[in-house]
Amino acid sequence: MSVLFERVAVIGLGLLGGSVALAARQRGLAAKVVGATRSRDALAAALSLGMVDETAEPEAAVRGADLVILATPVFAMPETVRRIASALEPGALVTDVGSVKAPLAETLPGLLPRNVTYVGSHPMAGSHLRGLEAASADLFEGAPCVVMTDVAEAEHARICAFWDALGARVFARDPAVHDVEVAWVSHLPHVLAFAFANAFEAAPEGAGDVVGSGFRDFTRIGRSEPELWSDILTANGKALTAPLQAAERALSELVRLIEAGDAEALGRRIAAARATLSAVSREGRGKPEDSN
Repeated sequence: MSVLFERVAVIGLGLLGGSVALAARQRGLAAKVVGATRSRDALAAALSLGMVDETAEPEAAVRGADLVILATPVFAMPETVRRIASALEPGALVTDVGSVKAPLAETLPGLLPRNVTYVGSHPMAGSHLRGLEAASADLFEGAPCVVMTDVAEAEHARICAFWDALGARVFARDPAVHDVEVAWVSHLPHVLAFAFANAFEAAPEGAGDVVGSGFRDFTRIGRSEPELWSDILTANGKALTAPLQAAERALSELVRLIEAGDAEALGRRIAAARATLSAVSREGRGKPEDSN
């Protein structure tokens, strides 16, 4: 692939940041990939694993970079931008991998120099695993990546081209629309998995001996990183209200039918659930650059 950026700086080398750096370097999308993170051990590992060409403190990493990728927790991004702002190159693009977009779209542009543009991104890829060791150059292959539309067309197109080159399926969304949609397809499922895991504390002592694939499939995301997900759910609390209320109503209805012993009505609800999921699977194939 051809070089899209001369110098890419990745701030935060966890699962997502490490995967972006590794994929960009392996695919030749940047003449140089520079990594920055708080852990010295992680910096050394990133070099030894070939994820980056060099490591540096955040201010030094972004100096001369034409693309900066923020891969820190969402609540840490404003402070990170304040720290690096004076070192940013005129004309540079700043993007991120955060799961919530409206608060960042409201905050980050005002912290940047006037000649630096923030274009929000959200690659819908990841794992319950964490850290640099879990990073993969193929993490974004076939995964949706949402790029925000609240910027000029040229800057938007450059960030879309970057994610497309990493193998992602790129979709365009307004930040507020993005937050509402991911509240349903990502954040609510995590809340339900966390709630079930908390409820499982009341299960009989031997129940864990007989778990099967269904339990493992449902609970995988319940093993996600607590600090990361408490930030995400808090940041997107407003958009989560409607999904949480809908889930509460649906669960209450199922409880009512189970307690009533109404197998026929339960069957209809389960069939409706199956049909909904089938429709989502079909629609989820989507077309790149779908509008909102």
